[in-house]
Amino acid sequence: MIISMSPQATKEQIEHVCEKIRSFGYIAHPIYGEERVVIGAVGDGREKDRVISVMESVPGVESVIPILQPFKLVGRELKKEDTIIKMDGFTIGADQFVVMAGPCSVETREQLLETAQRVKAAGAKILRGGAFKPRTSPYDFQGLEEEGLKLLAEAREKTGLKIITEIISPENIDLVSEYTDIFQVGARNMQNFALLKRLGKVTKPVMLKRGMMSTLKECLMSAEYIVSQGNANVILCERGIRTFETYTRNTLDISAVPALKQLSHLPVIVDPSHGTGKRSLITPVAKAAVAVGSDGLMVEVHPNPEEAFSDGQQSLLPEEFEEMMREVKKYLVVEGKRL
Repeated sequence: MIISMSPQATKEQIEHVCEKIRSFGYIAHPIYGEERVVIGAVGDGREKDRVISVMESVPGVESVIPILQPFKLVGRELKKEDTIIKMDGFTIGADQFVVMAGPCSVETREQLLETAQRVKAAGAKILRGGAFKPRTSPYDFQGLEEEGLKLLAEAREKTGLKIITEIISPENIDLVSEYTDIFQVGARNMQNFALLKRLGKVTKPVMLKRGMMSTLKECLMSAEYIVSQGNANVILCERGIRTFETYTRNTLDISAVPALKQLSHLPVIVDPSHGTGKRSLITPVAKAAVAVGSDGLMVEVHPNPEEAFSDGQQSLLPEEFEEMMREVKKYLVVEGKRL
C-alpha cells in the first residue's frame, strides 16, 4: 500500500508511521519528495483492509491507497518520478543518453585497450566486457575471469570509462565488486533469485537484462527482488526475446521500452547487438531505441570481429561504431537528449 503523508508531517510522525507499518509485519520504504513523503508498505497483504483502516487514522497521514501491481517498489504507483542513477560525471536516466560499448569477451590487453580508447573517443561513457561468460556450450570460451577483471580495471584507469561486466553467481559478487562499477545480470540469470537477492545488498548499480523468453511482468518482478533488498539503482535492458523468427538472433521488442517506462520508474536501455545478432541491423535499431525513449544503448564493438572469441557476427568495427554514434546524435537532438 502507499501511505501519503501530509506536507506538514513531522519527522517524528513519519518515523511513527514506519514503526506502525513494521508492527503489522510490513516493510516500510519511505520516499522523500520535494513536497511530501510517501511511504510504501510492502508485505504479504495479511489483514490489508484492517491495516489500511488503522493507518488512515495515524497522525500525519493524508491518504492510504492499495498498490495494485505485483511489482510494488519498481512500479509507478509508488514512485511517479523517474529514477536517475548518478555516476561520476554523468547520469543514467533524465535527459542524458548513455552508451555502453566494448567487446563481448575480454580477450587480450591489446584488444581491450584499443577498443576502450576508440569507443571513448566516439562518445561512450561505459566500457562493457565479459570476464565471466555463461555460454550455451560448455566447450565455448568461458572468459578470463579475474585476469579479465584486472584488464577492465586497467582500461578504466587509462581512459576514465566506467566498467560494466557480467556477474553469474552469488559466490563471485565480492570479487567482481572489487573491479566493476556496474553489475550486469544476463538474460540467462534474470530469474536467478539467489543472485538477485545478493545483488540487492550491494551499493553499486545493477543492469538487469530481460530473459530470452520472459514477459515484461516477469522482468519487473526480477527487478523487484533486487530493489526489495535495498538496492534501488537498477537499470532494465531490452535485449530481444526468442520467437519463431530465425533471420535475426532474437526479436528485439522495441515496444518494450515505452511499455516498461509506463509501468516502471527505472531507466531502460536497449542492446541492439543481442537484439538482432546482425552487424548491419545495429545502427537502424539503435536509432529506433532513441526514438522510443530509451535511456541508452549497450553495443558490442571489436577491433577484429573475425577473430573474436564470441559474438563476432554482431560486433561493430570501431569505425562502424563511430558512424553509429554520428547517426544516433541526430536523433538525440530531436528527442531533447544529450550524450
